[in-house]
Amino acid sequence: MMTPDYTHWLDLEPYGMPAGQKTDTLGQALRALTDWHRQQCEPYDRMLKLTTDPEKPVEHLQDIPFIPVRMFKEFDLLSVPKDQVFKTMTSSGTTGQQVSRIFLDRQTASLQSKILARLMTELLGKKRLPMLVIDSPSVLRDRNAFSARGSGILGFSMFGQDVTYALDAEMNLDMIAIDSFLERHAGQPIFLFGFTFMIWQHFYMNLKAMGKRLAIDKGILLHGGGWKKLQDQAVDSAAFNAAMQDCAGIGRVVNYYGMVEQTGSIFMECEAGHLHAPVYADVIVRNPQDFSVAGHREQGVIEVLSMIPRSYPGHALLTEDMGQIEGEDDCPCGRQGKYFSIAGRVAKAEVRGCSDTYE
Repeated sequence: MMTPDYTHWLDLEPYGMPAGQKTDTLGQALRALTDWHRQQCEPYDRMLKLTTDPEKPVEHLQDIPFIPVRMFKEFDLLSVPKDQVFKTMTSSGTTGQQVSRIFLDRQTASLQSKILARLMTELLGKKRLPMLVIDSPSVLRDRNAFSARGSGILGFSMFGQDVTYALDAEMNLDMIAIDSFLERHAGQPIFLFGFTFMIWQHFYMNLKAMGKRLAIDKGILLHGGGWKKLQDQAVDSAAFNAAMQDCAGIGRVVNYYGMVEQTGSIFMECEAGHLHAPVYADVIVRNPQDFSVAGHREQGVIEVLSMIPRSYPGHALLTEDMGQIEGEDDCPCGRQGKYFSIAGRVAKAEVRGCSDTYE
């Protein structure tokens, strides 16, 4: 049996399909992926036999069987022979925590890159912009940190040019590198990328302590992960965005939601402050008591769906995050499909994330 091929979806507009139409189209892809993974991954098949009714028809997206994201910490789940594994990804984790292990073959890795490129074109346009990474290049040399954090930097760096790191090995601002970069690209749009808490702690707070303001008025900052520590400091999205404007004149700040278990399927924030599900992925919110589907604006556990995972059964995952569907097809930004918000972690869930776990 060959893996399902839905690469023609790359020709679709990422946010141009109404939620109802996408439910039918994406549902076909996910049903085919479920069948593929059941045949190719024995542990996954055993999980579904224990948790699902084989006689129940799979008619809607919410009927696609899901597994908890934590299963990737407990088991090596792969749907291709080990000699076809091209890359092994691991999630970030603090000392002593188990990490997720995600096995990619070349087909899955290629599809991840292509879909991510499609989404980033929506944000940045087709031209690669000068890129300032709010991190240290040492993260790419540290094998303990080279997981979700290092991979995120490398993945997004594909969409930049003259990639420059704003922090040195001690996580201090490298002002020589920053000033030289800004001089080379004065007056140009600039792409900035980093993980939320690290941007706040090592970029904003250091600039504030120095009494320095950078001139990045045409900057587009993409950031994600690490909200737990900022929420503990009473810093919300509005305060974070205002701080970026204050310290560097950055007027466009875009948060995203994503995870290593579904790399490539990222949910980006729009101008109205909502996270959007692109045509290649979707989000369901489930009641934590019985896992029934929650209504709009009813808080529950986030489930993420994606057509990308072929080499591992990660196409329908119950996360450890709480959130709610805010609406569908009617966001003020004009994008179609579901849009949602994240409320925080499930109670007693491990702290995780690229910048949450940085010490």
